[in-house]
Amino acid sequence: MTTAPTRHRLPARQLAAASSGNALEWFDWTVYATFSVYFATEFFPKGNETAALVNTFATYALAFFFRPLGGLLLGRFADVRGRKPAMLLTIVLMAAGSVLIGVLPTFEQVGWLSPALLLLARIGQGLSLGGEASSTSVYLAEIGPADRRGRYSAFFYISTGSAVLLATALGFTLSRLLTREDLVAWGWRIPFLIGGAIGLIGLWLRRSMPETALFHQNRSTAQRVRNPLAKTLREHPRAVGQLVGFSMLSTLCYYTFFSALTPFAVTTRKADPTDVFLALTIATVIFVALQYPMGWLADRYGRKPQLLVWSGATAVLIFPLSLLVTPSLGNLIVVFTVGLALYTAMTSIAPALMSELFPTRLRALGIGAWYNLTVALFGGTAPLLISALSGAGMPNVFFLYVTVAAVLAFLVILTLPETKGKELD
Repeated sequence: MTTAPTRHRLPARQLAAASSGNALEWFDWTVYATFSVYFATEFFPKGNETAALVNTFATYALAFFFRPLGGLLLGRFADVRGRKPAMLLTIVLMAAGSVLIGVLPTFEQVGWLSPALLLLARIGQGLSLGGEASSTSVYLAEIGPADRRGRYSAFFYISTGSAVLLATALGFTLSRLLTREDLVAWGWRIPFLIGGAIGLIGLWLRRSMPETALFHQNRSTAQRVRNPLAKTLREHPRAVGQLVGFSMLSTLCYYTFFSALTPFAVTTRKADPTDVFLALTIATVIFVALQYPMGWLADRYGRKPQLLVWSGATAVLIFPLSLLVTPSLGNLIVVFTVGLALYTAMTSIAPALMSELFPTRLRALGIGAWYNLTVALFGGTAPLLISALSGAGMPNVFFLYVTVAAVLAFLVILTLPETKGKELD
């Protein structure tokens, strides 16, 4: 007599707890980029709005360069002390930075102390995000069964997309309810204070989160590792190169569609801010909805096929899509929806893909250091680069740059082994 197979049940509370901190991280970073057009002249002199916006994005970019340090320090902390303690620490750092930005005095009130405090808050959030991205990715991959790791990994960007959706929907709502003068004077502070409240909820959820079995099995081995960053290069140089190669395009896609295109569409292409928020909101709903199905497809048919479709299609379509960024709401919906729908082929399996490259004793640090360095170099500079190129009258150069990155990522993905169903060591 055969026994019917037990139906797999997702550990919903555990997945929600793991994803909550990630949601906060990306809510805050999206809020900063999205509302930058309103608070730039609050932290920098008001004489030149373009210069104030560039300085605001320069602060955004500079904070990104603390992500690799956060990934290195907190990644090592996660490898030797546990994924859970690292994830508790990162959510506290991010929530504190969000509240600080929400209550900062303006340039008119305290002069250059205002942007200095803004930079301090962003540095703390940069360190936090560096640790959060690696710790949450590793946690989701390690608790997922080998044949379902893609689906578990999908919750990373389900939380990311939901947080971005909340941020953009909030931007859409505030732009409808408040005048531009009110948004500049005080309205931009509301999302940052909401971020602090989200942090408290996430901290409560994570307090009872169990540690992963793989960490417990490998803790003593991880603690004996000396010079772990150098060891990733000596023992896993191919994995490091592959991680950097596909993460370069991934981070450019993220910061192009979720950050850089919003101020670009408003300030350079003269699109209505409400239309931009609405188009991004619609596209983000689709982005979130596709995560789990794409994770299922990767578990069923493999990682490489959909990664090759994503990188190849991005190489072909990113420049034509940039030409559709106009004051037309229909065009804006097409741009954001097509770009983000393609991107789900990567985001749905990113934690699984990265975790399958490194052994458990080096996993959080390997991802934390090299992934965050790539994000700092290519993602943190994206809004600044597109703003500077647009100001110089050469916005098309940015989209050609993304095209080149897509071609390189396609070639790197060709070298990846197929890892669907692979057991993590």
